[in-house]
Amino acid sequence: MNPLDKALLCVNIILERKAADPVLFKVAKLTSITDYFLIASGKSSRQVQAIAQHLQRRMKEEGFTAFGIEGEKDGHWILLDYSDVVIHL
Repeated sequence: MNPLDKALLCVNIILERKAADPVLFKVAKLTSITDYFLIASGKSSRQVQAIAQHLQRRMKEEGFTAFGIEGEKDGHWILLDYSDVVIHL
């Protein structure tokens, strides 16, 4: 799957759990870390955690595992690194 398709898949998955205001940035020419940043919000730390857990579950079904996850325990801000797509919730 190319990076854009993976990024759009992530957008659709987080919207399944009512993520608010998703914004997808193409950053491939700005950094070598990733191709896309996806930034979205939730109304509470519990919702942010639910979005992150749902994203992990659905991405695993699609054959992708996050290389790194930060902030999942507290849920105030969660980062999920899928290599060419990094998600900030």
